[in-house]
Amino acid sequence: MLSIKNLHKEFKNVIAVNDVSFDVEPGRIFGILGPNGAGKTTTIRCILDIIKPDRGEIHFNGILADEIFRNKVGYLPEERGLYSKSRVIDVISYFGELRGLSASHARSQTKYYLKKLEIEHSINKKVNELSKGNQQKIQFIASVINNPTILILDEPFAGLDPINQQLIKNLINEFLDEGKIILLSTHQMEVAEKLCSQILLINKGEEILKGKLSEIKKNFGKVSLIIKSPQIGKDILNFSEVSSADVYENYSEVVLNPGIDSQRLLKQLIEQYEITGFDLKEPSLNSIFIETVSNSNINGGVKK
Repeated sequence: MLSIKNLHKEFKNVIAVNDVSFDVEPGRIFGILGPNGAGKTTTIRCILDIIKPDRGEIHFNGILADEIFRNKVGYLPEERGLYSKSRVIDVISYFGELRGLSASHARSQTKYYLKKLEIEHSINKKVNELSKGNQQKIQFIASVINNPTILILDEPFAGLDPINQQLIKNLINEFLDEGKIILLSTHQMEVAEKLCSQILLINKGEEILKGKLSEIKKNFGKVSLIIKSPQIGKDILNFSEVSSADVYENYSEVVLNPGIDSQRLLKQLIEQYEITGFDLKEPSLNSIFIETVSNSNINGGVKK
């Protein structure tokens, strides 16, 4: 398990990260989310010891992080950096050797991952001859070449089309099956929603939301109902259980008042109208993100 305890970092008079704590279990993806300037990158750099935190501790399997721990970490930074005039095989192998692999093992791992990501035909090309998406795949391979136990990915899908995003996701799922710990930082809420089992949302260096994504959605309290009916129309707005509703030709999307049981409303509707469908719609991570960050800005970044 990776445990981050009370991580804190200030730059002059600016608090970049304020007592951030979280745990990540093996075989899980933990999302570090937040708007620009929230403190995500500073948190990651403190974990990697690129920046020294002012206080706080990082533990891996109960042991305080040291140089051995950091050799177990693979890092894909948001700011990409490859030797653009060198051949793909040479660039990736070089990163492998820097991480302790023998020259032959580094080259064999390079060939393995190039094939997994369907760019083995580019092995002898120079990096600057590749498309932006293929350069991104090369950067990803360089971050995993030494088979790290912990993988930190900062915007891993930037510049990738849906097909290549899926290739990366397939590899990530393989890593999860192997029990790797993965930290994901992204602005793409739909990506985080599909991949992360737990999230930390930070704003202005403060924790504003943290926990299992399923529980966060459950506690958010804004579950919508999709009610399909050729009859009901705007009548849905007359029910006291309903807070608001978007009414369309053959269905309505309804938000209930707090504490209302959806089955109670359904029972009333069935007694009065022809109901052809009734589905629950969870709040999206994107809507939770927008509302929580907005409230945090109004309230000055209060911890929850």
